[in-house]
Amino acid sequence: MRRCVVIPTYNSPHIEEVVNDVLSFGYTVIVVDDGSSEKISINNPNAILITHDENLGKGEAILSGARKAREFGFDRFVTIDADKQHYASEIGKLYDAYEKECIVIGKRNFDSKNVPKSSIIGRKFSNFWVKLETFKDLQDTQSGFRIYPISILDLKTKYSRFDFEIEVLVRHSFRGGYIKEVDIECYYPPQSQRISHFHKVKDNIRLSKMHTRLIIERFFLLRGFLWN
Repeated sequence: MRRCVVIPTYNSPHIEEVVNDVLSFGYTVIVVDDGSSEKISINNPNAILITHDENLGKGEAILSGARKAREFGFDRFVTIDADKQHYASEIGKLYDAYEKECIVIGKRNFDSKNVPKSSIIGRKFSNFWVKLETFKDLQDTQSGFRIYPISILDLKTKYSRFDFEIEVLVRHSFRGGYIKEVDIECYYPPQSQRISHFHKVKDNIRLSKMHTRLIIERFFLLRGFLWN
């Protein structure tokens, strides 16, 4: 089976290691450089590089990768972060769990060493809101290690940064899409080696606005269903 992996990246010093790890399993790799200050190059015939001239956000990077995957005839693709948090050896778990038109989330083992408290709190916060919006009891709605159907390109998403990964779950659910989770192992480096582009103020404000909007949409969808 042909398998495709999309790697969105922005100023990651680990991108070459992550790409080589994924390529070692024989997957087709699509790297989306989302406006990094130093442009990257990929010298492997099984890896395709897409470059954004400016930083458009992780969501836009994922969508660019999805469009390219569709061009190559894939009906699904995996996303893996470029920070070395995820292991390419775990990708098979996502494909094994995949069912037609579903999103599979790699649920991270937070009993791992060096998991920051902010990640634990953030995951609980995100899970709470997604449950209100979808009525689904998901345990790791912030994980970027996922398999998506190409049909997410048909969703009318409005957010393009970290908020995209929450919105795509909710909008997929709004249209009746199935979401499931599988347990995966992950790696968190020590604090001194950790890389994150998440802005605690700006991105949390964006997330709060998005959740407010989605809750309102959920209310009107539910009201329309009850009235019908």
